[in-house]
Amino acid sequence: MSVAEVRAAGGAGQTIELPRSGLPGGGAGEAWKVIVQNDSHNTFDHVARTLARVLPGVSVERGHAFADQIHHRGLAIVWSGHREAAELYWEELRAAGLTMAPLERA
Repeated sequence: MSVAEVRAAGGAGQTIELPRSGLPGGGAGEAWKVIVQNDSHNTFDHVARTLARVLPGVSVERGHAFADQIHHRGLAIVWSGHREAAELYWEELRAAGLTMAPLERA
């Protein structure tokens, strides 16, 4: 799904369900993108601290840079890598209240 499709499908305030592949384990070795969308209910600080807490190598300062990008562009790719890790980070970010786009292949 392209960025334009993500925007059209989800809007700024909706959480979209995590897509599943047709075959069990399909695409697990490929890179997957974790995308956070803009919304009207999360603060910059909550987004930044959540990203820093959940994603390896992301500081609160980098989290604020992501939050700024999310606010101004409508979304940001906050992590990319193996599918299992992407699914874990996606779930943790969603559980913390962030608005998530579906996982997509990098």
